Amino acid sequence: MGSVEINDYENNDTKKVVISSLFWKLLESLGVQGIQLIIQLVLARLLLPEDFGTIALLTIFINLSNILLQRGFSSALIQNQDVDETDFSTVFFLSLAGSCLLYLLLFFSAPYIAYFYKIRELDLVLRVLAISLPFSAANSVQIAFVSRNMQFKKLFFSSMGAIICSGTVGIVMALGDFGVWALVSQQIAYVILNCFFMAKVVKWRPKMLFSTKKAAGLFSFGWKMLLTSLIDTIYVDIYTIVIGKLFSTQMLGYFNRGKQFPGVIVTSLNGSIQAVMFPAFSRVQDNKLKLKNMMRRSIVTSSFIVFPIMAGLAAAANPMVRLILTDKWLYSVPFLQIYCAYFALYPIHTANLQAISAIGRSDINLKLEILKKSLGIIILVITIPQGIFSIAIGGVVTGLISLVINSYPNIKLLGYPIHEQIVDILPSFLLALAMGVVVYSIMLFELPVGITLILQVLVGAVFYFGAARLLKFECLSYVLKIAGYLPESSKKTEGDMT
Repeated sequence: MGSVEINDYENNDTKKVVISSLFWKLLESLGVQGIQLIIQLVLARLLLPEDFGTIALLTIFINLSNILLQRGFSSALIQNQDVDETDFSTVFFLSLAGSCLLYLLLFFSAPYIAYFYKIRELDLVLRVLAISLPFSAANSVQIAFVSRNMQFKKLFFSSMGAIICSGTVGIVMALGDFGVWALVSQQIAYVILNCFFMAKVVKWRPKMLFSTKKAAGLFSFGWKMLLTSLIDTIYVDIYTIVIGKLFSTQMLGYFNRGKQFPGVIVTSLNGSIQAVMFPAFSRVQDNKLKLKNMMRRSIVTSSFIVFPIMAGLAAAANPMVRLILTDKWLYSVPFLQIYCAYFALYPIHTANLQAISAIGRSDINLKLEILKKSLGIIILVITIPQGIFSIAIGGVVTGLISLVINSYPNIKLLGYPIHEQIVDILPSFLLALAMGVVVYSIMLFELPVGITLILQVLVGAVFYFGAARLLKFECLSYVLKIAGYLPESSKKTEGDMT
């Protein structure tokens, strides 16, 4: 009897920490991504699709550099249950040294990259953009400290300050007709300011400590996570390279703009949940039943939220682009709709992979990544001759295949196969699909664009949540309980997140 009381107390304590962390992480992601989206919409009206296509080509190299600097060691700092000050300081100095080496590599490679794309100004833009690398390296250790200790409230304040200030810089430069340099300045300002604000709110400071033994121990886990992320990033960026090389920077601008809308929303919502769940999963990695229940809750809750947003966004894509971005961006509408289907799958992908990583099986993640990306490259090669829209659709097909691949190890590890996961998310999927049809049908009335979009948003929200309430969706009750709209004493369901 006493043992049960202790376990119940630990469960409630963990639940409070997780929900509090989730609240602040969601607030941070939604706030930052929401403001970033507004900034991008303003910049899209001031700048040309070619400007966004140019910056997309160069962001490839910055993203790859940041993965090399951050992903492996930072994940190891969060996942490892026994880290100390020496671990954090060791990773800090390794990351800082690595960032300087990568900057030199990009600096001397810039002319060759510009020659490859046959765009003269790329070399100078890349050399300036890469200045952000040392600040990103320092910031990655700060974020790892915050994530490990679930202090996401501090991350909220630093990120919000950085995005507001950097967005102001970008818009002012765009108004001054600086073109692509407005985007470059906005990105650099965000990284530097975020690092500065994090130093103000986070108590951790690096000490003059370094241990090769500690570095080797962290690397034994982290290198697999690093390689996994590197493969994933290279695969995603291959699309940008192919489109930028075989088509044009203008077409790349349309492609990326269509991808950006669903991408920003899903990475904010689902990314927030997973950023909190990874350390939470890691804390219970030895209790497979509890880990399965937490994973199931993560999938059900995030799918309930993400599915209707993606369905509604796809259905309202045309009037939204016309109203917000103007008609010059209409060519991005089909890409937006295709990528809504792609990003709708993210909650299931990430929950499966996070659970595998949390129990220390980064080797499985690496094998899965190699398999998925090999299949993805084959599909990409097949779709290139059919044109750019076929390339985008091929990405959705790859996502569906990857869904099965990602879930396969959890049959044995957690006893949670793909068919059970599909059963868990099916009600939300079908309801979101029905809502999408209703939202799309509003365009048949041929009303003014603004009125059409407002009606689509209102009708979609009322239809989805009204039907979920009528059909007594358990996940709706859970979301309302977390948000504080239902009392804590309301019915507790089997498989609760914590």
